[in-house]
Amino acid sequence: MTTIAERRHMGRVAELGCVVCRRLGHPDTPAEIHHRRAGRGLSNRASHMEVIPLCPEHHRGATGLHGLGTRGFVKHWGYDEDDLLEDVSKLLNLMEEKNS
Repeated sequence: MTTIAERRHMGRVAELGCVVCRRLGHPDTPAEIHHRRAGRGLSNRASHMEVIPLCPEHHRGATGLHGLGTRGFVKHWGYDEDDLLEDVSKLLNLMEEKNS
């Protein structure tokens, strides 16, 4: 079951747009929520607080985390889910500062 705080967090994360597209110079690409998978079994998801906004291609497509797998994604792009989570954290902090 998802809490109100988790739903709010996932909504804010989705508003950031795809963080891979952002790294490629295309900010504000609509995003889906990806739950961090690295270090987990196939059926175990991270908490709803460890989510990454990804466009459909970078989430489920041939060049995405599910298409390439976590190791293949790192090999292809040169960064991993932890790097993307760090981007998310920084962007959320900037968003908070802007709204303060």
